[in-house]
Amino acid sequence: MALFGFEKETLLDLTVNVIPLGIILFFIAAFAVVSPFGLDPVFSGLQFSLMLTMFLLLAVLTYYAGRAVEDAEEAADHAAMEEPNATTGTLDDEAADEDAQPGAEDDELPEA
Repeated sequence: MALFGFEKETLLDLTVNVIPLGIILFFIAAFAVVSPFGLDPVFSGLQFSLMLTMFLLLAVLTYYAGRAVEDAEEAADHAAMEEPNATTGTLDDEAADEDAQPGAEDDELPEA
């Protein structure tokens, strides 16, 4: 499932920002339906502009944070596949094959 182009793990990471977005949206709807402070155009306009601005800024921040997480995960996956192992100088797959051979490590131990 790819919602907005994000993987499932990234969407779970972004829930931290989605919950406040829902709360802000709830208050926008609540203040649009019920006007507890009266209907003053200046006050109501300022109130809604503040809530809408915070909603939009948090939505944009959430999207770019998701993009950054996706790019970082992709770069980490790519780097893990291409960089050689520091101890053996081989790729990780080749190092795993060498470790599977019994007795290969015992021949290379230095004597004290």
